[in-house]
Amino acid sequence: MNQAFGLSQLWSQGDWVTRFVALLLLAMSLASWMVIISKALAIRRAASQAKAVESFWHSADVAEGLSKLGAEADNPFRQLAIEGREAAAHHRQQQAMPKLHDSLDISDWITRCLRNAIDEATARLQSGLAILASVGSTAPFVGLFGTVWGIYHALLSIGMAGQASIDKVAGPIGEALVMTALGLAVAIPAVLGYNALVRGNKSLVQKLNRFAHDLHAYYVTGARVKIATTSNVTPLKKV
Repeated sequence: MNQAFGLSQLWSQGDWVTRFVALLLLAMSLASWMVIISKALAIRRAASQAKAVESFWHSADVAEGLSKLGAEADNPFRQLAIEGREAAAHHRQQQAMPKLHDSLDISDWITRCLRNAIDEATARLQSGLAILASVGSTAPFVGLFGTVWGIYHALLSIGMAGQASIDKVAGPIGEALVMTALGLAVAIPAVLGYNALVRGNKSLVQKLNRFAHDLHAYYVTGARVKIATTSNVTPLKKV
């Protein structure tokens, strides 16, 4: 791009409104990229943690299975297994001391506890996606506002100069249209990143639901139910 009609010229000749819009678009772009990178790394880490789920079912007991899942505090699969174990143990311990929640049988009680754990994990996975949705939907209009304001500012300058030749109009109008391009450059990565992260989160939530289903079957019946055959189960000692 010619330096006479580049971004530096747009910044130097623009007023405070134009500069504010440019800085706002820059802040929106930085925020969206930070969310995209951080959430993509989180999804990749969670997907790696999901690979240890099958090793959990080949353990001698729950304690060994938890060690195979990993010791990360943000591991949703480990938290799900711990929540199910604590729910089952709590229900057994409180049978002699009835409380309000004891009106539920063990199946319903474990289901509610596992569902709460999944909801918390889902909320953590979806945190930050609202920023991408907001940037993707508003950045084009912010850039368009900068374009309209730039054109208005350029026309005022041309009117005051009393000249409307093409060489006088092309520069200011072209610089104003750059704001629209900047808005699109901010919005497109945010929209694509949002869609990719939503797909990644959906895949992880499906894996969490399958793991929760197996945990529910184990803590209620004492064995993980296999889908292939009803007689083939993987025993796991309770602790």
